[in-house]
Amino acid sequence: MHAIGRSGRRLPSLALAAVVVVVVASLAGCSHKRGPAVVPDPAEKIRLEIENHHYLDVTVYAVHDGQLTRLGVAGGSAHTEIMLPARLLGAGRELRLYGDPIGSSDRAVSDVIVVQPGQYIEWLLEPGLERSTLSAY
Repeated sequence: MHAIGRSGRRLPSLALAAVVVVVVASLAGCSHKRGPAVVPDPAEKIRLEIENHHYLDVTVYAVHDGQLTRLGVAGGSAHTEIMLPARLLGAGRELRLYGDPIGSSDRAVSDVIVVQPGQYIEWLLEPGLERSTLSAY
């Protein structure tokens, strides 16, 4: 099998194969690559401020990677600050919080929030826990 070159001459099969290899190799180098994944710095701590307007103490958990990690207790009608290890953030720096009031069957479950480096989290627990809000600043 022979191909026709620009000059009208026939190219031998070996030359054609070399051209195909060069073209394929150059196209492989043009593939789109994603940037490096944002991996949390293990030494990084994220400040979580909890303003608990509920009268009961609330045990606070981080929901990450399909598991619960206990963070501490937010006192009833009190302000609590907890430092979270960055490892609790997923690859997308996402976090969800779960609050379990001691002595009640109510629950507070936050929406998923994305936390950027340098931000802190504020969780406002209302007396009706279903109305609680989570924000990153």
